[in-house]
Amino acid sequence: MAAKTWRTEDWVAVYLGFFIIAAALVIFSQKFFDLGQVRSTFRWTTDSQISARAAGWSTALDSVIKDAEARGEQGKAVADSANALKAALAKNDRKAIDSTAGALAKAGGRNTVAGSLGSEVRGHASASASKVFSGSNITKGVYLGITGLVIGAIGFALIGGKVGAFLIAFPVVFILAWIARMLAGNGLFVEYGVEYVIFALFLGLLISNTIGTPKWLMPAVQTEYYIKTGLVILGAGLLFMEVVQAGALGIIQAVLVVLVVWYVCFWIARKLRVDDEFGAMLSTAVSICGVSAAIAACGAIQGDKKKLSYVTSLVLIVAVPMMIIMPWVVKAFQIPDIVAGAWMGGTLDTSASVVAAGALISDAAMKTGVIVKFSQNALIGVAAFILVVWWTYKGSAKSGASKPSAGIIWERFPKFVLGFLVASFVFSFFLPTDMVRGTGGALAELRVWWFALAFVCIGLETKFVDLATMEGGRPAVAFLAAQFVNIFWTLLLAYLLFGGVIFPVPDIK
Repeated sequence: MAAKTWRTEDWVAVYLGFFIIAAALVIFSQKFFDLGQVRSTFRWTTDSQISARAAGWSTALDSVIKDAEARGEQGKAVADSANALKAALAKNDRKAIDSTAGALAKAGGRNTVAGSLGSEVRGHASASASKVFSGSNITKGVYLGITGLVIGAIGFALIGGKVGAFLIAFPVVFILAWIARMLAGNGLFVEYGVEYVIFALFLGLLISNTIGTPKWLMPAVQTEYYIKTGLVILGAGLLFMEVVQAGALGIIQAVLVVLVVWYVCFWIARKLRVDDEFGAMLSTAVSICGVSAAIAACGAIQGDKKKLSYVTSLVLIVAVPMMIIMPWVVKAFQIPDIVAGAWMGGTLDTSASVVAAGALISDAAMKTGVIVKFSQNALIGVAAFILVVWWTYKGSAKSGASKPSAGIIWERFPKFVLGFLVASFVFSFFLPTDMVRGTGGALAELRVWWFALAFVCIGLETKFVDLATMEGGRPAVAFLAAQFVNIFWTLLLAYLLFGGVIFPVPDIK
């Protein structure tokens, strides 16, 4: 019995996450190979897309050239590089666009209009589809797939799954995740912040709602298994000192958003006669960070997996229009960049979507959004602990049993959240800075792969009919109503905290 306790899905996710983190640390310290090789190439922009953007870039370059020439000799390098890039755009010479945009990015430097424009243009010009489908990039994907298959199969064996069936089905799920990342890598989607999460969900939904998810594929459709492992790895990228140094304002906003929005959603859910189990998952998802928070909540209250699947699908479907509309609202109503970043960081459900949407506005908006989002992500562990205690006492009161012991609370606590916290603690306080930075990119890439697998599986498990009919659609109404409150409450907090109303406007550039 004790052996089974340590072979639950939660614990196995911790083992796998720690193994992956430890492997990255050993490879980095022993220099077995360059960890940068772990990252596959998915960014691609077509020639026609570059041609379509050329006029807009040329107009922006005119402004850069004018400002650079006004600075005389100091701005000469920027002006020359901008003129060369403008000429390359006029000729539609992709290779020349790539090199001259790189020169402008170097001359302009970081956090400048010229530098950002040069980096943007170069990002498109250097991203050809031939690189994505090159032999070396495909081979890299195959190696990653095989590694994921082996690690995933070992973990699946530990939790008592049918390993043979998993080995047959996993490659299909991985290929769908690869396709999702490839589609999201197109320049158009990159600019509008439509990330791999959306395409992974869409591909899964397309299969499940047309031909249906085949039974032989189901052994590898393990949403929670993948995302719990990814969350443990995420802990290595959530550094305590970075959150604190980024500013107390982000932490204050995160706490106020979580407290108010969680309560509002739970209150609405009860008014709509949605059961408390469903309400707790909906509230945690809408108030903290979407899918990851929902899974943590489900683990904390030992919730129904069907309800969890409903919540995660709802979160992702609602996220799509928000990622596109919010940057447009910011520009249309001329919301200050830093306020906009804090607003989007508090309402969009993934860090990647915050980065993408913030980048459509400015670097300051993007950085502010990331600060707030990281502050919210850091609350996953706190929220899980509070939910465990509340749900355990609630169950005891309902059954008339004595107050639960610390042992029962520990038994209910989602262990993958513990893994997330331990990883964050170790990387924040015990590892050298160069090791944290040297492994950060590779661990982020591996985390994305586990999340991509999970989001494909969410789609494969979800049917639109279930979303529309489950409990008469009341959970969806509760979620949408709470999201509506979240949007306006977070905007108000962003203005008060980051807009210079209560505190001075933060110096974020």
